Amino acid sequence: MTIKALIFDLDGTLAETEETHRAAFNATFAAHGLDWHWSREDYAVLLKTGGGKERLRAFQAGLPEAARLPEADLVRLHAEKTETFGRMIAEGAVGLRPGVEDLILHAREAEMAIAMATTTSRPNVEVLARTCWGRPADRVFDVIASGDEVERKKPDPAIYRLALDRLGMPPRECLAFEDSHIGLQSARAAGLGVVITPSTYTEGEDFTGAAHCAPTLEQRNWPLILKAMLLSY
Repeated sequence: MTIKALIFDLDGTLAETEETHRAAFNATFAAHGLDWHWSREDYAVLLKTGGGKERLRAFQAGLPEAARLPEADLVRLHAEKTETFGRMIAEGAVGLRPGVEDLILHAREAEMAIAMATTTSRPNVEVLARTCWGRPADRVFDVIASGDEVERKKPDPAIYRLALDRLGMPPRECLAFEDSHIGLQSARAAGLGVVITPSTYTEGEDFTGAAHCAPTLEQRNWPLILKAMLLSY
């Protein structure tokens, strides 16, 4: 089996961004005078729902009806949170996880395509690429499938199917990289083999069905990752 493309999740996989997302949400809530504050424990639960706007809706569903915001206000709140998150990333709040840059470089040297399949919005993809690689996202990734392009977020396979369609490749020629149970479910449902590198928020989740689980993508873990490529299908 020859792997011709690597498909990466963003949040938690390429970079440990979730704490920055949480901080951006809380800063936005405070700026609007909302009596909302998401603790780490709160956010760990909310991360079971893919997508920022979807997390806001899930959170609101547990509030008294009188305390809920109209949908249009939620969308504006999320847009402001995205701007806040972008500023935090641009200021150096996070960097790439260990091994990510080297793996992508070596995949390029092996003439593999590099893709992204993420439930986050395209502006977040752009700011991370410009901050960590110093280039626009479409000069780092051959294909980008981002959250606002599909109706159903992870664990639904729609985002991976979109990435595969844009790559023009069957699942057997691609390998996905994820950090979470819902990401694993999404990629597997699209027919992909999956390498898991658990993040701060996903350690201890059920990764049954992954081709391989490694603490990081550093070179010392590549032999097992390459073995996973051969055993994925």
